[in-house]
Amino acid sequence: MSQTHPFRALPLSVLAISLASLAHAADLPVKPSVADLVKQSKPSDWRPLDPNNTLYMELPTGRVVIELAPEFAPQNIANIKTMVKEQYFDGLAILRSQDNYVAQWGDPNAETTPKSLGSAKAKVVGEFTVPMANDKHFVRQADLDGYAPQIGHSNGFPVGRDPKAKTTWLAHCYGTVGVGRDNATDSGNGAELYAITGHAPRHLDRNITAVGRVVSGMPLLSVLPRGSENMGFYGAKDTRLPIKSVRLEADVPEAERSHLEVMRSDAPIYKDVVDAARNRGGPWNKFTPHYVELCNAPMPVREHPKE
Repeated sequence: MSQTHPFRALPLSVLAISLASLAHAADLPVKPSVADLVKQSKPSDWRPLDPNNTLYMELPTGRVVIELAPEFAPQNIANIKTMVKEQYFDGLAILRSQDNYVAQWGDPNAETTPKSLGSAKAKVVGEFTVPMANDKHFVRQADLDGYAPQIGHSNGFPVGRDPKAKTTWLAHCYGTVGVGRDNATDSGNGAELYAITGHAPRHLDRNITAVGRVVSGMPLLSVLPRGSENMGFYGAKDTRLPIKSVRLEADVPEAERSHLEVMRSDAPIYKDVVDAARNRGGPWNKFTPHYVELCNAPMPVREHPKE
């Protein structure tokens, strides 16, 4: 049997374009990387986390730090804070780990002997979108998106918005934290939360309440073993990871805080960060699409430098 040369079956015009593209790609200019830009940044390019909107979830394996976004889900976040203040989550567990999707936590006995919610509400209205007027920090990202007419970042959170409907919402990117619910839109209350651990399931946008994002500790959630039951829920034969405690950073002694800061998404340097992700230069990259998905636009987080 004769072998066909890989280029022989191609039309000459296609072959010429392909070779020209390869030659061009090989000459991609070296551009600043995200890491380069972080090194070049100034102190004013960063903001500390708000202690009144930052949660510490303490696991046996370490700390997960969650930044809340009250502008996008004020009622749900108020209910979550009530539960945290009353130590509702202490002693509960990770309930679910579904590969390429979510890790979810809450009360493993919710169906039989549920833990008291204390003064928290049993039902909270779903906050799938909020008025654009709620968002004072939106900075638009130029790339197109299949899930929203406009995309961008608001105070570090990836968001979509619809100017015609005058609504905005948190996007379901890696690390996004949301409120589990049943079919009814008011069946969630924050007692069960999840974090996205896989490829961005943007179909959840505007269908479920997102309340914030994990800014530190994602490896502790993304490496959890898959649950043996449907959709990755842990069953009787599985070992659930217990939750030691969940606290608001404001209630944690200063010496025990994580002292993280996030790059300001309204700072000029963050536009350069997104450009660096969109137009990756050499020497390693041989091709750049001149495009970056909303959830692939990095949001740098770092320990606050010691003075």
